[in-house]
Amino acid sequence: MRNRKHNRMKGYDYSRDNLYFVTICVDKMDCCLGEIVDVNVQMPDNKILNPELKSNRNLISNSELEGTTRELSVRGKISNISNSNKESSNQIMQLNNYGQIVLERLQWLAERYKYVLIHSHIIMPNHVHAIIEIDSLLIPDVGIKIKSLSELVGAFKSTSSKLIHDAGLLDYKWKRSFHDTIIKDDKAFKNISNYIINNASNWKSDSLNSTL
Repeated sequence: MRNRKHNRMKGYDYSRDNLYFVTICVDKMDCCLGEIVDVNVQMPDNKILNPELKSNRNLISNSELEGTTRELSVRGKISNISNSNKESSNQIMQLNNYGQIVLERLQWLAERYKYVLIHSHIIMPNHVHAIIEIDSLLIPDVGIKIKSLSELVGAFKSTSSKLIHDAGLLDYKWKRSFHDTIIKDDKAFKNISNYIINNASNWKSDSLNSTL
């Protein structure tokens, strides 16, 4: 997975309504967004193990994964599912300040562009996984131009990089491109969602783990 190239389908309109599995990596695979820790380790009071995002219809929680993707879009509740899988191992993602910024920018993306829904998502030490849905039916004004997936990811990257620089990590940057997969059916949606949910638990064998 570390060497995957941007899987862009020639001639496909990436502003079309669809579900996209997106992976965005930190440049040089630097693990600077937090760390994977054992949930049984007692953390200092100022460390957040399971940060909650503000209520917003455009982010979907793990508890909403049953049913069709359309039902998910309608019911949309919000939480950071990075640490919500209780059936897996005790390894969870602990976000640092920079990781918190990245998580907040995912929220911002869904708030800023009303046709965007963020389904399963996780911030890992050196990358982000998210299922991003473009749904034009969420906006009443047909005159609004729908941004492409590349434009949306670009907005996420540029704004998060700026805030991370402002927070003190001056040399921070994302890898130039990103990986995307079009999700074609509910089975693929659920499989990818489960992969995202279990990502922290599987960090030791993750091909994106630059510490291996």
